[in-house]
Amino acid sequence: MLRLFTMLMAWLAVVLGTIGIFLPLLPTTPFILLAVMLFSRSSPRFEAWLNNHPRFGPLINDWRQHGVVSLKAKCSATVMVGFSLGLMLWMKLPQLAMWPAIVCLAAVMLFLWTRPSQK
Repeated sequence: MLRLFTMLMAWLAVVLGTIGIFLPLLPTTPFILLAVMLFSRSSPRFEAWLNNHPRFGPLINDWRQHGVVSLKAKCSATVMVGFSLGLMLWMKLPQLAMWPAIVCLAAVMLFLWTRPSQK
């Protein structure tokens, strides 16, 4: 049952990552990396498919071998985080919800921008 759930979550990540190719506000790289991690626990066949995919394979291999996140992926994620922050401010969320979200978003940005952009 857990394996099936993990595989379904992996496919959801693949779908979101694929949509991110066409929508500039939805980052592709984090979803594909999540998908390959989930497939590694649920389906070696689909993990191999992603690792050898012409579009996604290089992203995965750059991350696994060199810890590299492309500048384009970093910029896309930053725009999306900014959009999310703006949406939270616009919706006037309670501060009890805002501050943990801001801390999480800042931590993600710090992690992302401290990764190398090139091999």
